Amino acid sequence: DQKRSVLSLLSPPAHLCHPSLARIPLRRTKSLRHRLEEQGLLEAFPNMLSSRVGSKFFSGLTSGVTTEPLENIMDAEYVGAISIGTPPQQFLVLFDTGSSDLWVPSVDCSSPACVRHERFDHRLSATHRPTGQPISIQYGTGSVAGVLAYDTVHVGNIQVSNQAIGLSKKEPGSFLTHHTFDGILGLAFPSIASSGTVPIFDNMMSQGLVDKDLFSIYLSSRTGSFVMLGGMDSSCFSGRLRWIPLSAETYWQIAVDRIIMRSRVVACPRGCQAVIDSGTMLLAGPLRDVAAIQRHIGASEYTSGQVRISCRAKKSLPDVVFVIGGTKLTALNLQIYLGYCKSGFESIAIPAELWILGEVFLRQYYSVFDRAHRRVGLAPAVQQC
Repeated sequence: DQKRSVLSLLSPPAHLCHPSLARIPLRRTKSLRHRLEEQGLLEAFPNMLSSRVGSKFFSGLTSGVTTEPLENIMDAEYVGAISIGTPPQQFLVLFDTGSSDLWVPSVDCSSPACVRHERFDHRLSATHRPTGQPISIQYGTGSVAGVLAYDTVHVGNIQVSNQAIGLSKKEPGSFLTHHTFDGILGLAFPSIASSGTVPIFDNMMSQGLVDKDLFSIYLSSRTGSFVMLGGMDSSCFSGRLRWIPLSAETYWQIAVDRIIMRSRVVACPRGCQAVIDSGTMLLAGPLRDVAAIQRHIGASEYTSGQVRISCRAKKSLPDVVFVIGGTKLTALNLQIYLGYCKSGFESIAIPAELWILGEVFLRQYYSVFDRAHRRVGLAPAVQQC
């Protein structure tokens, strides 16, 4: 079926099966809006969901409850294949630098969102170790609740033993029902993991399963996207990597000097913070700053809550430049989407001047997430890798 064909396409090629380096191909799937349109469900689906994409960065994280909102529900997703258990059961997951937990649906879950996806059957795994410990992850537009367990996980050619896994037993509402991915694989720091569990990349490092304590991401609007665990591919970017130190070891958070357009500072005049988040589609920032950028690029709101721009204005749009560590990094301010154009920016209501640099940003820059040296490396991505 369609899910099986996607999984087969995402299997790692033989020449990339070095035991300490895993390159996991990512497939850019149809947008949720497109899938709902095909099924005749778009009109019935709530288009005006409250935007709380920044809520995870200001939640209380000591209670064992992690907030990981998956906003931009009408946009494309990049998914990759992993397997869990012995013998392995395959799943499509969202590789997310904005969270630290690994979870998939449990066979014990009867929610519509679970039934429409692959579910893990613990009874079929010889390496499964249950704990009975409840877990809960609250999303911006929904929630996941279940139990914590431990099992063997294969990511590419890397086998991780005794890995903490969340097995969802309830996925209420329609939020996750129509997404392509079955679950999420978090790539952020242990400090924000639920219930004090060890994230999967930390286990890879401690078990000596990766060549280097870093991973890299290449996202393309075409084919060839991937996550590489334990290394980087210099053929996928031009020039040299610009290394930026982390300002916090929770999410992949860095300091921004200022944001400029046409050589004028339009936002973040005294410096601000930004999180590089592969689990968010657009570039999100404070309402006032995003509104100023939208005015400069001639955007207008419309009923679905997205921002539409005249496609004819593409060549005349000014660049939006993030100055980070003295380096100027241009952000894409226009996307062509299902026959119309829209802004690559969205606003979020948060109690601080924080920016979230999502997939719109990552498609332009090959990104290296270096745990050993607590830094992020960015370089212009080539169009085809």
